[in-house]
Parts: sequence; C-alpha cells; structure tokens
Amino acid sequence: MSGHSKWANIKHRKAAMDARKGQQFAKIIRELTVAAKAGGSDLEANPRLRKAVDKAREINMPSDTVERAINRGLGGEEGANFEEVFYEGYGPAGIAILIRTVTDNRNRTSGDLKHLFSKYGGNLAEKGSVAWMFDKKGLLVGNIGTVPNLEFFDIAADVGAQDVTIEDGVFEVICDPKDLTHIKAELSKLPITFERAEITFVPRQLVRVEEDETAEKILRLISVLEDLDDVQEVYANYDISGFKMEEFLGLPRLI
Repeated sequence: MSGHSKWANIKHRKAAMDARKGQQFAKIIRELTVAAKAGGSDLEANPRLRKAVDKAREINMPSDTVERAINRGLGGEEGANFEEVFYEGYGPAGIAILIRTVTDNRNRTSGDLKHLFSKYGGNLAEKGSVAWMFDKKGLLVGNIGTVPNLEFFDIAADVGAQDVTIEDGVFEVICDPKDLTHIKAELSKLPITFERAEITFVPRQLVRVEEDETAEKILRLISVLEDLDDVQEVYANYDISGFKMEEFLGLPRLI
C-alpha cells in the first residue's frame, strides 16, 4: 500500500524474480507514459514523472525504453491508449481501499479487481464510496542527517509544510500537492537526503485492526491487488502496528 510511510507499501517476498521484473517493467512503462501525458517531460515540474523515472532506474530499465515511454505519452510515438482510472473497495474489517490503475481496458481491470476482492474477503465498491476518506497530498520522505529536529520543523513550516514527523532520523513532510516542488527545493538547501517525493493519498482516519488473522487477510488482499499488471498504487486506511510482519513475510503465497 502506498502513501504516507505509516501506511507504506509492504515489500513482499517474490518467488519468481524474473517474472516480477518483467511485471515491474510493464507497470513502470505505463506510468511513465501516463505521467508524461498528464504533466509533461520536465522532471522538476512533474514529481509523478520523476518518481516513475527513479523507479525505472532502480530496476535498471534501459534509458531508451524510458525515453520511448515518455515520448509515447507526449504523443511522439504510437502505443496503447492507457488512461488512469481509480477504483474503490472495502477489505476485511471494513477497511477502505483506493486503487490507482493505468489501463487500456476498463472492463478487464474492473473484472480482475472484482474477482480478487471477492476471493480475498472484500468487495469492489461504487465510485465515491471510499475516495472521500482520503486526501490527496504531497509527500517528502528522507534522512534528516545532522539537522536538529526543531530547526527542521521550523524551516519546513515556514516553507509551507502542513505536517512534519521525525522518527529515528527519518523525516516525513506532508503538504498541499501544488507546493511539493517548492518545498522540496527549499528543503534541499539543508544537508539532508530525500528518499521519496511524490503525490499520494493519505487516509483521514485509520481503522485499528487488533486480530492477527484479520491483519493477515488484509495484507494478502493488498498484496494480490498490487500484483495486478494494471494496478500502480494501492492506498488503504488500516493500522496493524502490532502485527508481526516478519511472520507474514515468511508465509507461502496463496493466489
């Protein structure tokens, strides 16, 4: 699940690494195309494209593949007519789930999502059912380094941050999406390092999940949703802070 790192993606163990890398390529190519189409090719002015390019570099995607995907979004190359579509649903314990997809076939995507929700204890919902439970925000995450916490708080607030948290040397800054580029530029003047700078969806409230069995069901649903080729991001409003994650990561996949 993506978003504020309190609800960040769980990096599940993957058995077939080659197949996984091919799937990652396909997802990122779609995201590069749609991000460029939506916001242009300037990485500094288009944080969504910047995030997609960074992901492409992390998995060693060839630069010409990245360029072709971006050009396709700008109209320079022919290709599939991908579009961004959001889907909404409920999971175990009634948690709200918001899914961002990039698809060239809405019927296929909705059918796949409906099947997985049904199989893993949830249900696909009507548009508008859960989207109101999330706020679109800018998110900056990084290492604070040697900057004193209070100094960082003050500077971040002065340049427009709405919320700042620091834990174990890692900072998180929440802001209005339109201020993300400006705030990052201002904070870049400090001796800090950034890990993420993106537009995300943050839950307004969290649903506390007490039972390990329910937490496991939620994580399995999120995992299989993330594995769909059309799915780019999954956001949800659960809190399973007491769940033993290492035990879940050691369990076999049940797909």
